[in-house]
Amino acid sequence: MVTMLIKDLGPAVVSVWDGLRPITKKLLAGAMRSGGTSTNPTQKFSYDAHADWEVSRLLTALDEQSKSAVTKTDSEKLGEIKELAETCVRVLEAQSGSAEVFIQLAERALKNHDYNKLDKLSDRLFERFSAAEIAEIVRQTEMPQIRAIAYETLSMLPVQTLVPLLEDPLYSEIGASSLEQKAYEYESEEARDALEHYFPDSDLIEE
Repeated sequence: MVTMLIKDLGPAVVSVWDGLRPITKKLLAGAMRSGGTSTNPTQKFSYDAHADWEVSRLLTALDEQSKSAVTKTDSEKLGEIKELAETCVRVLEAQSGSAEVFIQLAERALKNHDYNKLDKLSDRLFERFSAAEIAEIVRQTEMPQIRAIAYETLSMLPVQTLVPLLEDPLYSEIGASSLEQKAYEYESEEARDALEHYFPDSDLIEE
């Protein structure tokens, strides 16, 4: 990826690109050169929350640009936009632990009917994300498919990982629902005990 070519991808993309830190530009350039052959396209570069935000913003700008009527009539330009967008996706898939980014990637996969990618995203959700970030996905998304994936992932986490959600007003209802699923669908006595402890008078624990 050469900076000279960015100017041809549309003003919104150029604006976001110009605002990227040099380290983020180098990260993306390295990921572009790897062409998806590396399991971790950012392994040679430091990755932080700011890089996460920057790459996500660039992906949003690229997706918006790909929808424009002018871009759709220029196959070469559209191909370059899609190539850079897929580079952003690979970086985010490999590194991000953000609820917002997961929703962004999952929505793209659903829009493209790419259920294989959605399955891989679900695996990464279980492997990398904290319980609070998964609960935040439930709280933020408007898509029932993504909410179902997040709830299913929460139900597979250890009870001791879910209990702190009950003490957070933002996530207490989500945590309770996850423990209920764990208690009744997975027959977890530990989950039932947690529900009885935190909700002694609730119908959540009725036989």
